[in-house]
Amino acid sequence: MIEIVSADRCTGCNICVRVCPTNVFEAVANAAPRIARQSDCQTCFMCELYCPEDALFVAAEADGPSDMTEAAPATQALLGSYRSAIGWKRGQRPTAGLDGSFELLERVH
Repeated sequence: MIEIVSADRCTGCNICVRVCPTNVFEAVANAAPRIARQSDCQTCFMCELYCPEDALFVAAEADGPSDMTEAAPATQALLGSYRSAIGWKRGQRPTAGLDGSFELLERVH
């Protein structure tokens, strides 16, 4: 479930608004998007993946809203963590290249 949109990191590009398949966010003029329908979040991580500023955090195992705050040091470490883990962060090599399972498909065909 989407937990945090960092007002400090967000540039207002609204990529998260556009990529969210369940319309969780609302764009706000000259500000970070607002989490308008948190309960509609399907934890797909699309918003966190596509955020170029690592301004979002999606909690993988949340059943409901948490009491996380953006200012907490632990929260700061989580912002963009999924994106980093799969290698989408600037300057990283994507981890998809490490997955050799595509070879199985080539052998079948």
